[in-house]
Amino acid sequence: MARTKRIVGLVVIPAYNVERSIAQVVRGAGVYLPVLVVDDGSTDDTAQRARAAGAKVSQHEQNRGKGVALQTGFNYAMEHNYDFVITLDADGQHDPNEIPKFIKSYTIWRADLIIGQRDFTLMPVMRQMSNTFSRIIFSWAAGRKIPDNQSGFRLISRRLLEGLLEPGERGYEFEVEMIVSCILQGYRMRWVPIRTIYENEMSHIHPLRHFIKFMQVSLRTHHILKNPSCRVNKSYS
Repeated sequence: MARTKRIVGLVVIPAYNVERSIAQVVRGAGVYLPVLVVDDGSTDDTAQRARAAGAKVSQHEQNRGKGVALQTGFNYAMEHNYDFVITLDADGQHDPNEIPKFIKSYTIWRADLIIGQRDFTLMPVMRQMSNTFSRIIFSWAAGRKIPDNQSGFRLISRRLLEGLLEPGERGYEFEVEMIVSCILQGYRMRWVPIRTIYENEMSHIHPLRHFIKFMQVSLRTHHILKNPSCRVNKSYS
């Protein structure tokens, strides 16, 4: 009898100046899967603490943005023949103990993109408003309901990793572009509920800049998905 191929995943954690939280996140995730931390030009002890906690670390000499850090991790995963990647943030906003939810959903549904869905009502008021607004706008742009488009806690299949568009956005908006890649290729998406954690995390998002970028991405998304001549290629711009 032929053996069933074992499905192997990798946790990818983009990190920038998170020396206070990175070790705990790595240790939590490492219970379930091997961990790669992409240190995006940190000027503190992020990389050293990640290694001490058991992660493999890839380092950028300069800060290049979350999208580029994720792509570095994705390239590593493909080079080392992982079947899927799970991403989560390094600042403690995601509970690594929820990783099994993603693995279970992938095992059952084989969706190519599984996103952790947060409860917006449990966020601080300004975050609640901005996330609700972005959900409405992006759902309009995508032509379908997208319950949570900016959650960084997600599972991405190898098939989707191989077909991802080169990031037009180097920052957080790359995670939105990932959804567009999935839709364009007709792949399946699912959401799993996750804890909504907001404590003393340090955000590297600049609100006005992020809003402008998000609106640009949303308008491009609407144009691409409504254009019958649109085809998947290597650029999102």
